[in-house]
Amino acid sequence: MVRWLLRDPVSVAPDLLGAVLTHTTPEGAVGVRLTEVEAYRGHRDSEHPDPGSHSYNGRTPRNEVMWGPPGRLYVYFTYGMHFCANVVCGPAGSSSGCLLRAGEIVEGIGLARSRRATARKDVDLARGPARLTQALGIGRGDDGAALDGGRFRLEPPAHRAAGVMSGPRVGVAGAGGSADYPWRFWLPGEPTVSAYRPAAPRSRRSREP
Repeated sequence: MVRWLLRDPVSVAPDLLGAVLTHTTPEGAVGVRLTEVEAYRGHRDSEHPDPGSHSYNGRTPRNEVMWGPPGRLYVYFTYGMHFCANVVCGPAGSSSGCLLRAGEIVEGIGLARSRRATARKDVDLARGPARLTQALGIGRGDDGAALDGGRFRLEPPAHRAAGVMSGPRVGVAGAGGSADYPWRFWLPGEPTVSAYRPAAPRSRRSREP
């Protein structure tokens, strides 16, 4: 599985569409079929710098997992209330990964519903990166978790998805959110795909920690 992820995230991202990520906890297992992801390349001194990446300005305690080997989760806290999850890919030191933006619950829907009690419809259970992590029960303690079939299992699709769409990434400020970085990938016609929103100006009070 690691070999599959040992590539440029822009190549990995379309291949993640249709893959199933399953998280098993004492409560049970929840599986999500991925329908939308975003690719993020590396730091400013890398071969492929990405101004939209958390690693762009260098190594920090927050983004440490991005610098490690592929096949692990990079989990971060945002807006003071949500967790988001990425699959680390590329060679160790490349500090790259793919944000898991949305998916369809294919296992443990009852548990996902209990975690996402405010969702009005099942298509909204994992429609968006924070909702996806909440439905899967992913939190701060899962940062660095291996996707090796233990608590987390990532099963690639049998075939690469056809008709994959791409466009600018959601909510990324500056150059990284422009049309020059069409690294958001999704499956057309999937109701679980989130709505595109460009970056909005943020006040000092609302910035990420």
